Amino acid sequence: MHRDGPVRQVILLSGPSGAGKTRLAHRLRERHGWPFVRLDDFYKDGDDPTLPMLEMGIPDWDHLGSYDLDRAVDALEQLCRTGVVDLPDYDISTSRVTGTTRLTAGEARIVVAEGIFAAHAARPLADRGLLAAAYCVRQNRWVTFGRRFLRDLAERRKPPLVLLRRGLRLCRLEPSIVAEQAALGARPMTPPQAEADAQRCATHAG
Repeated sequence: MHRDGPVRQVILLSGPSGAGKTRLAHRLRERHGWPFVRLDDFYKDGDDPTLPMLEMGIPDWDHLGSYDLDRAVDALEQLCRTGVVDLPDYDISTSRVTGTTRLTAGEARIVVAEGIFAAHAARPLADRGLLAAAYCVRQNRWVTFGRRFLRDLAERRKPPLVLLRRGLRLCRLEPSIVAEQAALGARPMTPPQAEADAQRCATHAG
């Protein structure tokens, strides 16, 4: 990999599932041309023996152990330094990678990366000189619960009862999730606040 110096930097969007990270990433791409990486595509396959399990008998997709953080950070570094990377396509309904997609950054100086574990990438990226900013996108937790449940139903991610039980569990845990991500360096903000701050950070990064 070419390492003469970073050409691009990363803005991380973490936060609870359903808080609006993907919507915000789409808006930043549409308004500024910043490419974005779905970090949730770096989950491990459902038959990986290292996956942590919940009492209900399914993998704990909200546990960091279900996620390949090193591979995600390496992919972001490749995109920042070379401008191109092949990303996995993860199918949540079948719990496995089904293919790859090539992403090119073009002339963009900012790369947006969003996912529930994005905050965990803040320190590794900062150590490599590639971090522009990190946000924990948050809203009222019942708004997040409703949006997450309707989204997951529409996308048929898992059976409805599993989605409901997981959603209620995440709603209960949301304050601790936000606190943990803040401790990792992701500043808690609403989507509009994060969008405004990202634009300021990009101006300084450029």
